[in-house]
Amino acid sequence: MTAAHVEPLARAAGNKLPRAPRKWQSKALLAVFVAYVVGVVWSWMYIDMTLLTLFGGFTELWNLVVDMVPPNFDNMRVVLKATVETIWMALIGTTACVVLSIPLAFMAARNTTPNPVVFAVARAIITLTRALPTLVLAAVLTLPLGIGPLPGLLALAIHSIGMVGKLFTEAVENTEAMSREAVTSTGAGKWQTVLATLVPQVTPSFIGTALYRLDINLRESAVLGFVGAGGVGFVVQQHLRSLDYQRAIAAVGVIFVVITLIEVVSTRLRASIIGDHLSSPTKKTPRTMARERRDHRLLVDAVTTRRLTPPWTYERLVRASAGVIYLVLIVVAFATIDIPYLSALGLGDEVIDSFGRLFPPDFTTAGPELWQGIRETVAIGFIATTLGLVISVPLGILSARNIVVNRFVYGTTRLFMLALRGLPELIVAVLFVAAMGLGPVPGTLALTVGTATFMAKLIGDALEEVSPEPREAVFATGASRAQEFVTSVIPQALPNLVSQTLYMLDVNLRSSTVLGIIGGGGIGFLLLSALRVLQEPTVGAIVIVIFVIVYSIELIGTFVRWLVE
Repeated sequence: MTAAHVEPLARAAGNKLPRAPRKWQSKALLAVFVAYVVGVVWSWMYIDMTLLTLFGGFTELWNLVVDMVPPNFDNMRVVLKATVETIWMALIGTTACVVLSIPLAFMAARNTTPNPVVFAVARAIITLTRALPTLVLAAVLTLPLGIGPLPGLLALAIHSIGMVGKLFTEAVENTEAMSREAVTSTGAGKWQTVLATLVPQVTPSFIGTALYRLDINLRESAVLGFVGAGGVGFVVQQHLRSLDYQRAIAAVGVIFVVITLIEVVSTRLRASIIGDHLSSPTKKTPRTMARERRDHRLLVDAVTTRRLTPPWTYERLVRASAGVIYLVLIVVAFATIDIPYLSALGLGDEVIDSFGRLFPPDFTTAGPELWQGIRETVAIGFIATTLGLVISVPLGILSARNIVVNRFVYGTTRLFMLALRGLPELIVAVLFVAAMGLGPVPGTLALTVGTATFMAKLIGDALEEVSPEPREAVFATGASRAQEFVTSVIPQALPNLVSQTLYMLDVNLRSSTVLGIIGGGGIGFLLLSALRVLQEPTVGAIVIVIFVIVYSIELIGTFVRWLVE
């Protein structure tokens, strides 16, 4: 889930204690809370959600999974080919968005922008690209570009600019100013100063963000095939349509393995680049200690001999090897993906003409269905966020190393959460729709699963980052573990929890706009229907409505996070 973004958001909250709110801020927060509760109650009634349908949906999903066993792997050649195409789409799309986001970030950052006009334009581009979900962009791009990986790749690149550009901009603005002032005092020009001081500071953050976005894009590219935009999602869709469940679950299993492996690898690389591995509480093995002794000798030798280049420690070897492997993979991806580059270069006019046919938008042809889709989209987002929060809180507590002292408990919980995160929400939604039929309830349950596992990870990470001093002070008074948790842990983690809940509501409202494309309710079903019959003005109206919904929620979420923080 996708997905902005989340790790930098959790890290930004850090261990800061909330400031005392002013009177008007307290009233505003109370009004937001009441509005949220009212929204949840209305949403529950609107989509006719009951406890029976809630638990019955998971029962029907389990029955479907039982029918899918044993998986049929005789079509693995097609599945693996589509999976490789999925990986190449994610890799190329992420690379393209990073290349485009770097100059945008320097133009959008307050401390490096050339002038206010460039600043405003760069910020507008970053905001606009973030507002339309990837699947919606891919569906619209299939009109001029046809079926294949090209529209999916472009959709990934365009939408990713919104998140990557925003985080890159924040990294540039948060750089330390003293070194920049020192270099400027020597007479260096503006861009000489940027290259000498800003670039070295932001490079680790840029690489970490790019790896995180690659993880998100891989999940999103796995479902782009549902709108004909390439990847393994098309194979899963074909098997489900023909009721070939054994082959479908085999393809889903391949997606799960690939996504899980890449998440583990990218997490390890991010830790190496940012330095999180240095504070890891995991038990050291003899092999790890021997490696650390070797690295220590190399560092001491480099200092005593006054070497001008850093030594080749284990972590530096890991980073360098990852860089070489990435360069090889990106070359192979460009060389092997099924995209006619020469003919694609001439499609620019056709793409512009196709988008031009979306306007003026037609809000009347699908008027009643359009507003019903909007209401379903909002209701799904509210219910999925609330149910996901209820499930994620105990999971997050059990996954925090500093809260649960039993290594087996938190290790098993983390492994369980990683396993559930291995499947994209839309793949889970497809399974729920296949088990329960069309409608908003299966889409809501699918988003609930994704929200619960994703938010549980955020809660666990936030709990592990709480300051230990208040906890030790409470323990010193003779308090029990439960009393200590309530009085010293919850107050520190609560602002972070509120921010994450708002963020997940934002993410779920974006996701619920596309659930209808696979039959999970919301405005996406109307979009797919309009695309199939080439009602382009209606498509334009739906795209505008989706943009307004997502952008409005983002503005509200930003305001509420400002109130909380």
